[in-house]
Amino acid sequence: MGFLEMIVALVAIGAFAKIMQSRYQAQQQADTRLPDTDVLRLREEITLLKDRIAVIERVVTENNRSLELDREIERLRHNDRV
Repeated sequence: MGFLEMIVALVAIGAFAKIMQSRYQAQQQADTRLPDTDVLRLREEITLLKDRIAVIERVVTENNRSLELDREIERLRHNDRV
């Protein structure tokens, strides 16, 4: 067996091993997929959580505005006394 033939054989063995590895990984991923009912339930839950986050963001933002308004009122009261 010549040097060139040995290199070709090693490349073929490497390619075969890579194909088998990819096939095995694809099979493992197919086995771990969730049933469609679970996927739908999880999507609904994600939607609900996004809605809750939006409400929390709005409350925090409004709370921040009310704090700014309170500070402005106190500053004006302080200026009226002076």
